[in-house]
Amino acid sequence: MSGSRFRIRSLGAIAAVEITGVDLAAPLDAQTFAEIEAAFDRSGVIVIPGQCITPAQQLAFARRFGDIEINHNSAKYGLPEQPEIYKISNITKDGKPIGSRRAGENWHSDMIYAARPPRATMLYALEVPELHGLSLGDTAFANAAMAYEGLPDAMKRRIEGLKGVFDFTRRKRSEVAAAAAVERYPPIQHPIVRTHPRTGAKCLYINRDDCGGIAGLPFDEAEALIVALSDHVIKPEFLYRHRWRKGDVVMWDNCTMQHKAIIDYDLPQRRLLHRLTIAGTPPV
Repeated sequence: MSGSRFRIRSLGAIAAVEITGVDLAAPLDAQTFAEIEAAFDRSGVIVIPGQCITPAQQLAFARRFGDIEINHNSAKYGLPEQPEIYKISNITKDGKPIGSRRAGENWHSDMIYAARPPRATMLYALEVPELHGLSLGDTAFANAAMAYEGLPDAMKRRIEGLKGVFDFTRRKRSEVAAAAAVERYPPIQHPIVRTHPRTGAKCLYINRDDCGGIAGLPFDEAEALIVALSDHVIKPEFLYRHRWRKGDVVMWDNCTMQHKAIIDYDLPQRRLLHRLTIAGTPPV
């Protein structure tokens, strides 16, 4: 791809963009990276297709955006040489999964249950499942900033200053969470209207799976509000669905975007992605 012209183009109404004309196997000059980071801040999702990179090269690119975190899944599925990266996969070896199999099937923002949720998540596609020439295993995104802007003014006033109670143990997982992870992430409160730390945009920071209540509200009232806001975020006008191709690098902003994995494949259709997260700041 090194001979292609650098280009950023929109992928649809929710502001996701595709960036071509860059080779992540080579260091990026400061101006090119600045344009990529600015596009990321504006859009919330960037897609960089046609890459052929090593784990070390993926890490080098990701570190331009900030410090890399080691996810709790790395203890089981992390790369030995780069534990910051872990595998998402349905592939088995010697009867055991090589990666996290059914990750993120419901709408969520990554690690919303943490005191400092990650700024961004990056996936690199090494194997993409297909059926009759069509790719499977899409990832759907919902723009939480656009969803906030789409609220009636009365609802914006009602939820300003409210804090959701987020709990690591609420999320549905394909495997039982390790006791160490449960201890590491006790229930925590975050504002359900989160201000983006770089752009200042307000985003709805709430979902059904992780949010078990709203501080100061009775359970029934809180539950109804959680459901209403969560359903609002995923209205069709706020959605982008990414169809994966081998070599895609996709990165999303965990304040601006919610996402979910589409599990519509199984062996012998193989899926393998390398995942990492970039450290963020406490939600305000």
